[in-house]
Amino acid sequence: MCSHLQKKLFEEDGVYNPVWKAMQKDGELTAVVRSRQLHIYRNGKKIMVLAGKAAPKIIREDSLSELLPKELLR
Repeated sequence: MCSHLQKKLFEEDGVYNPVWKAMQKDGELTAVVRSRQLHIYRNGKKIMVLAGKAAPKIIREDSLSELLPKELLR
């Protein structure tokens, strides 16, 4: 996982921190790091990919995607 993504996920003021906290509480979600990106799955189906510098990729609409800042989803 790249350092940019780590900061966005794990620091309290990181833009992906609300997503990280929601993932901790939801037993249906799993995450895998591939090519320095975080691939997030719900019940085995990919819902999004988070990267450090690139915009997040929404694969399937999910309640988790609502936690992302709207300006990142351009």
